[in-house]
Amino acid sequence: MRGLIAFAVVLVALTVDVSQPALAGPPPAAKPAVPDGSHDFDFGLGTWKTHLRRLQHPLSGSSTWVEYDGTSIVRGVLQNRANIVELAVAGAAGRIEGAALRLYEPATHRWTLNFFNIADGQLTPPMIGGFHDGRGLFYGDDTLGTRPIKVRFEISPMTAGSYRFEQAFSADSGKTWEVNWIAVDTRGSEVVMALALPQHAGPEGPSFRPRHWSPSSGARPRSPRGCVASLSVDAALSTRRGALHFG
Repeated sequence: MRGLIAFAVVLVALTVDVSQPALAGPPPAAKPAVPDGSHDFDFGLGTWKTHLRRLQHPLSGSSTWVEYDGTSIVRGVLQNRANIVELAVAGAAGRIEGAALRLYEPATHRWTLNFFNIADGQLTPPMIGGFHDGRGLFYGDDTLGTRPIKVRFEISPMTAGSYRFEQAFSADSGKTWEVNWIAVDTRGSEVVMALALPQHAGPEGPSFRPRHWSPSSGARPRSPRGCVASLSVDAALSTRRGALHFG
């Protein structure tokens, strides 16, 4: 009888021990909230003086750069959760005018830069990216002639009143990149109006039109500001719309 009582006590003890709930561990750490980036482009609102250097023939081995000067204007829409960029520059190599619509996607916390040009009136596939520690980085796919390429451009501050926009192409799926567009936007008290492009004197006097792009000269450049340009082309524009990108 005494043995049965001892067995029963052990059995009860085991039952109580097994039924004890396990000690709860610390709660899982909450994921950090993704910052709202809908106003990442607010720094660019307003009028800027633009100096542009462009590689004339990207991915060709060429090292010939051309330069332009003019103005960029950025206007906010929808409480600045989107904005429209207008670029107007000119130089000895010609005249560039273009625009882009920048849209913020709240669900993905990213920006899309939607380029359009006034020559064919079509939107091109967007470039996608965002800002981290004040630096903007965006990527997209395009073609250069018939060759598929990747496009990258970067926005970075230089001083309190100036920003650098750099674009590059890659023909090897992003393994190597060639920079083809460098623009510096600067705030100033004497910024020229956007469409008041400088005249270029030539053999026919001040009204001489600058040398235009033609389809035989290669793919048209892109602007890292997200502007698709129209280079005042006299010839019919028969190439695919993607060739008109200006990153």
